[in-house]
Amino acid sequence: MRNTLHLLCTALACLLGALLPAGAVNVITSTTDLAAITRAVGGSRVKVESLAQPTQDLHRVEPRPSFVAKLSRADLVVRVGMDLDMWMDSLISAARNSNVRKGGAGYVDASAGLKALEVPTGKVDGSKGDIHIHGNPHYWLDPENGKLIARNILAGLKRVDPAGARTYQDNYADFVTRLDEKIARWEAQMQPLRGAKVVTYHTTWSYFNQRFSLKLAGTMEVKPGIPPSASHINRLIGAMKREGARIVMTTNYYPTRYTDLVTRETGAAILVLPTSVGGVKGADDYFGLFQTTIDQLLKAR
Repeated sequence: MRNTLHLLCTALACLLGALLPAGAVNVITSTTDLAAITRAVGGSRVKVESLAQPTQDLHRVEPRPSFVAKLSRADLVVRVGMDLDMWMDSLISAARNSNVRKGGAGYVDASAGLKALEVPTGKVDGSKGDIHIHGNPHYWLDPENGKLIARNILAGLKRVDPAGARTYQDNYADFVTRLDEKIARWEAQMQPLRGAKVVTYHTTWSYFNQRFSLKLAGTMEVKPGIPPSASHINRLIGAMKREGARIVMTTNYYPTRYTDLVTRETGAAILVLPTSVGGVKGADDYFGLFQTTIDQLLKAR
């Protein structure tokens, strides 16, 4: 009886070990999008957690002591970069984990190698609004950039876990293949909206709009990070009527006062879209993030 029980326990331990390998790479990401892509590349060899919630404004995540503790135990940290998640800087410093500091083997800036949009030229100061000196940081909202993100994560995982290099490479190749298939499908679905004039609350959707050929008619904000004013909204309403802009793209953390006014005055559809994985039902992974967004856009056309 004891031998049988021992054999059963041994078999169970082996099974659990196969499902959750001992010493799984502990990965902390700044966002749920990066977490989703890390899981796709890392598979069962990684344990992944995002510090930001999917419905948060990533510019304004409040650092917590618990974040420091998590970073102190991390094998790999993956961040958006481009000054979007600057709140990560003080957390990484406080964690005293040299491996995940900039330059360490466990540090990944997912934007490395990006061809950025909206890089400011000339003098950069407060008169231009809350702009990012390295360009628009919402690059993950072009699915083509998902490949770049995955490639940077792949390199980081190989550095901290060289034994898993073959697994990571295979998972990465599978992710890229699936993403290519999805992009072809999404571009076909978006054909009826090519050239459509849209308004966005913030410059969040610049990469998405470029990928799917949507034309920006204006933003609800006066300038990036500068809240709408009555005079700006009046000018925007006039521009929307002249240009036939019928869609306003916003997200859940922006106020609704002025978007409601725009709806009343122009009849435009106000779409509250997810900007991160997990932001709405159905956006459960990186693929779902785009499919739910495209579905809403197609319903509004």
